[in-house]
Amino acid sequence: MSDRKPALKFIFITLVLDLLGIGIIVPILPALVKEMNGDMQGATLTYGILLSVYSLMQFLFAPLMGSLSDRFGRRPVLLVSLFGAGLDYFLLAWAPTLMWFFVGRVLAGITGANFSAAMAYIADVSPPEKRAANFGLVGAAFGLGFAVGPFIGGLLSDVGSHEFGLRLPFYVAGTLTLINWFYGLLVLPESLKDENRRAFSWKRSNPVGSLLAMRRYPMVLGLAFSYFLISVAHQVYPSTWMLYTDFRFDWTPKQGGYSLALVGLMAAIVQGGLARRLIPLWGEQKAAFIALVINVVAFIFYGLSTQGWMVYPVIIFGALGGIAAPAIQGMTANSVADNEQGGLQGMLSSLVAVAGIIGPLIATGLFEFFISEDAPFHLPGAAFFSSALIVAVAIVLAVIACRKQSSQSP
Repeated sequence: MSDRKPALKFIFITLVLDLLGIGIIVPILPALVKEMNGDMQGATLTYGILLSVYSLMQFLFAPLMGSLSDRFGRRPVLLVSLFGAGLDYFLLAWAPTLMWFFVGRVLAGITGANFSAAMAYIADVSPPEKRAANFGLVGAAFGLGFAVGPFIGGLLSDVGSHEFGLRLPFYVAGTLTLINWFYGLLVLPESLKDENRRAFSWKRSNPVGSLLAMRRYPMVLGLAFSYFLISVAHQVYPSTWMLYTDFRFDWTPKQGGYSLALVGLMAAIVQGGLARRLIPLWGEQKAAFIALVINVVAFIFYGLSTQGWMVYPVIIFGALGGIAAPAIQGMTANSVADNEQGGLQGMLSSLVAVAGIIGPLIATGLFEFFISEDAPFHLPGAAFFSSALIVAVAIVLAVIACRKQSSQSP
């Protein structure tokens, strides 16, 4: 494709701006729920449910978005979703009660299911040997969006708490997302060739059907479940980071936003730069294994941290674990046909969404229990230790899947 490089830039900027809007509200949403709920434990449970509702919608709609993009192209799916996401931020800014927040999260989850189309777009414009490295650009976009977003969100929460209330970041996020949509409307080209389009099928457009469609790719299924467990483990960040740092270090939303900004910045550096060099150098399998081990170590040290400054070196070291996702995505994308990339990415996005449903409930549940008086012992870092164990299981599944593939190769 002659416009491959410009197309990658277009989708990268689209994802950065999309994630920037999400990152802006991360530091203030727990505080807003706490403000409405009145206490830390009640806010923790409500916040976890809000995150799960969002992911439930992604689980239900990601395969549909992927299949629609296989039929009609990536561009219309991305643009319609972005427009809906922008309007949803303004709904959240207005929401007078928690019930309206749940309505907003339902709509946000539906529009956020466009991730499968974005990943298929990357696969469309990337040759097989560069797919893993280019999937790293998606992680870099996430990282950059979450580096700048929480930083801005932290600042806005500090300003808004005095003058505009905690709703100001929602207005900013909505405005940025609609600017993103308008930019894509003008410049985003279609990536799916006419010959690679396939007829729409409801059978492949639901979570179960999309998973069953991949049964003929045993390695893909094995790696997909490993990817799922990694996603479950990483839900500890959006679910408990602000709550954990508030409880353990007495951090404000501004301080938490700054720390998340560093997380995002390191992710952008690693997945946008180092991943594109280390994955081809080490190979996809070795890169994934090393990165997963780093994740285990980082989770353990987060849970052991007793002072705020301790998390910063762990953030820098743990960022290398971000290489795992693009390496695994590259292996799975290279195992299926070009006209199935949307379906594959829809299936992976559904699994990530399932992780987003159960992950916040596990993480916030463990955090809430181990800071309560009913706990057998006080362990605020229990959610991080649980994530370390989950990633260890994911390593085992990935090794088994790769060994099976090697044994079946001629």
